[in-house]
Amino acid sequence: MENISKTIQIQVYTRYLDQQSDPGKKRFVFAYSIEITNNGTESVKLLNRHWHITDDNNKVEEVVGEGVIGQQPEIEPGKSFNYTSGAVIETEFGTMHGSYEMETANGEKFQTPIPAFLLSLPHTVH
Repeated sequence: MENISKTIQIQVYTRYLDQQSDPGKKRFVFAYSIEITNNGTESVKLLNRHWHITDDNNKVEEVVGEGVIGQQPEIEPGKSFNYTSGAVIETEFGTMHGSYEMETANGEKFQTPIPAFLLSLPHTVH
């Protein structure tokens, strides 16, 4: 039997939201778009999310909740689900990582890791 968590592919794209940010008040706003692709042979449902958001001062915010953007999407084999959300941190740089709790059509629950990704202002290197 295939390792179901390894059949889920996560791709992340981030961007800095200049107009919603206020560097003078230590408010840096980022959007992140995520594509979740089911490369497996059975449908999966995204039940819960668990994020660790860390700014450049090592301040960590943990976010745990049901679904994503108010949905618990079911992703058929060979299909993808895309969504965009946001994060607010107090520094110009930060990272996010976490996991999704998912469930197969036959009720098997599993964790899909979301690898760490960078939140940073454009044209900067850290």
